[in-house]
Amino acid sequence: MLTHLIEILIFIFGICIGSFMNVCIYRLPASKSIINPARSICPNCGNIIRSYDNIPVLSYLWLKGKCRHCNSPIAFRYLLVELTGGFFALCIYFKFGITIEAFVYYALISSLLVITFIDIDHQIIPDVITLPGIPIFFFASFTLAAITYKDSLLGIVAGGGSLLLIAVTYNLLTKKEGMGGGDIKLLAMIGAALGWKGILFTIFIGSAIGTLVGIVLMLRTRKGLKLAIPFGPFLSMGAIIYIFFGSSIINWYLK
Repeated sequence: MLTHLIEILIFIFGICIGSFMNVCIYRLPASKSIINPARSICPNCGNIIRSYDNIPVLSYLWLKGKCRHCNSPIAFRYLLVELTGGFFALCIYFKFGITIEAFVYYALISSLLVITFIDIDHQIIPDVITLPGIPIFFFASFTLAAITYKDSLLGIVAGGGSLLLIAVTYNLLTKKEGMGGGDIKLLAMIGAALGWKGILFTIFIGSAIGTLVGIVLMLRTRKGLKLAIPFGPFLSMGAIIYIFFGSSIINWYLK
């Protein structure tokens, strides 16, 4: 009984974080404060959303995905992000329990989810997340059992340096920008949290998934190499897979 209660509370905590992630996804690209105003506002009519209409998941279902004031539809993605926040909170709890590691990795996953949706919408990765994230996750490495601070430092160098080298080489060969600076900072942040092994895994898995998705999209849109695909979501996907399955996949591959 107590176990189920803890799981319910963790899921509620996760969907609340998911609600905050929605705020970040909407406000950060517009250079708006995520703190002020504290109350959410309907983007269509500008009315303040009351507290009882801003309960994660429940309010969306109660209002049938529409604003109470103007009756305009609220994007389904708001509900999806909240549920995703709750889902990963439970996944982290099942893998790490209630530990410092759990909070560190959940903070990383939450950051990656915000970055993913912003990169999909605007093709940018906010420095306000990645630049503070690099030192934060480096200092967090002192509390993690999976990596040491040396692994974290190597991860920062390997992550940021590898993409920087690829970007410079591509630019020299094609005279075009093929890798944004945001991706470089993102991979440095991931390296700070997961170490150099996590970086190698993230780049490999992210590139593999990105290539497959890119081929499918190019065939469907017929834009060929002119199609611009954000790389941040695939790096984020690779990092999240590493958190849960990285060691198992690596051991399986080596055997």
